[in-house]
Amino acid sequence: MPFKPKWTGEADTTFRSLQAAALASFQNRQNNKKTKAAKSEGLFKQVEKCVRLLLDNPKHPSLKTHEFDSIDHPYDPKGKVFEAYIQNRTPGAYRLFWCYGPGKGEITIIAITPHP
Repeated sequence: MPFKPKWTGEADTTFRSLQAAALASFQNRQNNKKTKAAKSEGLFKQVEKCVRLLLDNPKHPSLKTHEFDSIDHPYDPKGKVFEAYIQNRTPGAYRLFWCYGPGKGEITIIAITPHP
C-alpha cells in the first residue's frame, strides 16, 4: 500500500529548489547541445527516487532507513523520526528525514539536507 506524502515547509522548499536547479541545468545543457548531465540533475533524480521508494515501501533496503534522535517529531513528542539515505559514500551525502503521520497511511517528509 503506497503512502500519501505530507511535506513540511522546509522540505517542500528544498525539494522545489533542487527541482528548479535541475530543470535550469537541463535546459542550459539542451541549449548548449551538451550531453553530460550536471550534478544538480543527478542529485534531483536521486531525491525523486528516494521519495518514490519511501512512499512505496519505507523499509526498502536501499533507503537504509533508521531511527534518528536529533529531530523532534512534528505531531507526537513521543513519536519516532527516521532518516533515509538519498546518497551514500559521497562527501556531504544527502539525507531525507521523515515520520509517520499525521493521519493513517501518510508519511511526513520533514527535511532534505546534506549529511551533517
